[in-house]
Amino acid sequence: MLQFREKEIFESIKKLGKNKFVIIGGYAVSAYTFPRFSVDCDIVVKEESEAKSIEELLVDMQYKKVSDNFSVPYKGYFHRFEKKIEQGFIVSMDVLIREVLDRQTNSVFSAAWIFDNSRIKTLRGKTITKKIKSRIIDIDALFVMKMISCRSTDIRDLFMLAPDLDNLEWVKQEVSKRYELTSRHIKIKEKVESKQFRDGLQGVFGRIDDELFEKHMQALLSVKD
Repeated sequence: MLQFREKEIFESIKKLGKNKFVIIGGYAVSAYTFPRFSVDCDIVVKEESEAKSIEELLVDMQYKKVSDNFSVPYKGYFHRFEKKIEQGFIVSMDVLIREVLDRQTNSVFSAAWIFDNSRIKTLRGKTITKKIKSRIIDIDALFVMKMISCRSTDIRDLFMLAPDLDNLEWVKQEVSKRYELTSRHIKIKEKVESKQFRDGLQGVFGRIDDELFEKHMQALLSVKD
């Protein structure tokens, strides 16, 4: 029943309206490639006052603030809000304040950097037909954040995003400022060349034919020193 959770997230984003925030993470990926489902929506704000406004709206929408001690790909100053919806499913909104700190590498992405590298885009659903416009991190900056984190789910997203990057050199420079680019490339290469990778990728994004798979493979592996 994934559509219930996705529908709730879309409606929540719409109700947040003109508050100043940027969508990152899995929902941002869906603005640039085949949509994929996520139960969590990650949004970044610059200041505590902006977070408070958003959090008040989330509470009005029946979300409840929960403990920050859980497994997420980042750490630092953020609040998680969860809502129980139809048939007992739970959706969550993570509000990241002033910066995003990657849990794997301790790399820091300031909210100012994220806002500077964002734009109004159309967000599409995976299981629903709704579309909404919201401020979403640019594809190149999203790629940088996911390449730094480099979890399995990030590598699948990187694979899908790679052919559509706007400025490959900028991406490499931004990754290199925060982490050793060669080590990221090696980790990605090992993952995408494994026997299990394509099955896992298609389980998330749907069937990908041989020609398209090779195109994405070459684009991703070109992100190296």
